[in-house]
Amino acid sequence: MTAYGSFPGSRPRRLRANPVLRRMVAETRVHPADLILPAFVREGISAPVPVSSMPGVVQHTLDTLRKAAAEAAAAGVSGIMLFGVPEDAKKDAAGTAGTDPDGILQAGIRAVRAEVGDELLIMSDLCLDEFTDHGHCGVLDARGRIDNDATLERYAEMAQVQADAGVDVVGPSGMMDGQVGVVRDALDTIGREDVAILAYTAKFSSAFYGPFREAVGSSLTGDRKTYQQDPAGGVQDSLRELALDLEEGADMVMVKPALPYLDILARIAAEASVPVAAYQISGEYAMVEAAAERGWIDRDAAILETLTGIKRAGASMILTYWATEAARRL
Repeated sequence: MTAYGSFPGSRPRRLRANPVLRRMVAETRVHPADLILPAFVREGISAPVPVSSMPGVVQHTLDTLRKAAAEAAAAGVSGIMLFGVPEDAKKDAAGTAGTDPDGILQAGIRAVRAEVGDELLIMSDLCLDEFTDHGHCGVLDARGRIDNDATLERYAEMAQVQADAGVDVVGPSGMMDGQVGVVRDALDTIGREDVAILAYTAKFSSAFYGPFREAVGSSLTGDRKTYQQDPAGGVQDSLRELALDLEEGADMVMVKPALPYLDILARIAAEASVPVAAYQISGEYAMVEAAAERGWIDRDAAILETLTGIKRAGASMILTYWATEAARRL
């Protein structure tokens, strides 16, 4: 009894009393198996190249990519999402380096497969932006606009080449209308019904992609607002994209970025009949690293807090540049 009366059963703090108790009653748990490591492999380098805007992240050689994949697998990470960075001289308007069977992305897929076998899911970005000299995610028409259907033909070829290289999961990320259905048909046509599709269902035109564009050596001029989603577009646009992707055969769906769109993530997780991923993108990573470098936040605590928030919002899987580090700590 206190001066304010007795209130048995109304003291939530009892369950926060010590670390063991808090851990026992936790509603949200992040596990290493929830994590996927995005990784960049660059053509024509003999040593890893640091990404200046993403401390701790590098553009890998094939050898260091193999090492990174092995470390991720040993830490219990489920997958690695590969992005290829070709030599500038190989970029062209159609992104043909992306569909070259011997291109850097396909070489990266084969290198990881040789290193880890089936211990790690090998996932690959299925988009042309890294390979085009204009930096857009597809083929341009005579007026300089994205030609949606011509781009789909390129995506179909890209899916087949990546499957031949040994990928487990393709991630069509260009936000072209009909991309999931075209990729599914292209894979099935060559007898690769086993290759899964992780659809970039809600991918927003975000200010937080900046560091990523350094990481992939982007040649982009202008923006991608005519095909990526408007940040103010919100829930209805995302749910429409979800319905279309599921109808076209998506095995998993994704929200990107993660933290600025937790409301979208929660809504899609509530509606989707397949696993839901979220991509904690380069700008989210860079903000935490920059603030921690200045001593403004506790880096390790912030990393786990952001991952927990994404998982609590409904993500089954999280793509994060901290995947291996976080998995070891978890």
